Amino acid sequence: MPNNRIDHFAIGAHSLEQGVAAMQNALGVEVPRGGKHEAMSTHNCVMQSGNESFFELIAIDPDAPDPGRARWFTLDDPATQERLSERPRALCWVVGTDDLDAVIAASPVDLGEVVLFTRGDRSWRLTVPKDGSLPMGGLLPAFIEWSPGPHPSTGQQDLRVTLKSVHLYHPDPDNLSGILQALGVDHLASVHQGATALSFELETANGSVTLD
Repeated sequence: MPNNRIDHFAIGAHSLEQGVAAMQNALGVEVPRGGKHEAMSTHNCVMQSGNESFFELIAIDPDAPDPGRARWFTLDDPATQERLSERPRALCWVVGTDDLDAVIAASPVDLGEVVLFTRGDRSWRLTVPKDGSLPMGGLLPAFIEWSPGPHPSTGQQDLRVTLKSVHLYHPDPDNLSGILQALGVDHLASVHQGATALSFELETANGSVTLD
């Protein structure tokens, strides 16, 4: 069985400026600038979120060219952009694994193609549906396998924001739980009955905060 753990989680924003301001208000910290994803024409802000995981604030990079493919995390979807124009939203959680091929082989659903990304001397393989969609609306995680080396979060700032739990809401929670179990990630999130929704519970210096 692959060793699976929460690697990071993504909050989408209409722009990084909008997202940073909203997170300053919600979390009491300014999320530091991260980098650019040339293959996807997106950019981000990042910080540690405890247990060798990180918080990612992501947006379309207005200065980047068209990537020639659908951007990840549904960022090209007009419905997503409309929602992000109102406020930042929880888009996706990402699970780190030491055997991505085994996860894909065991998955009862299509997780998308495996795309290789590089930045500096590090590389990572990530599941990305070609159409930019999120499996089950973001309730199923993307999976990432990093090249050998320290987890990227170890080089990020620790602003005392910690991910406490991932909450998944679905009209058929038993079905969702079964898929999560097959993927080997059922221990990483709490499943609830309700309309499809994703939220992250964080502990901050200002107390508990939920981002959805």
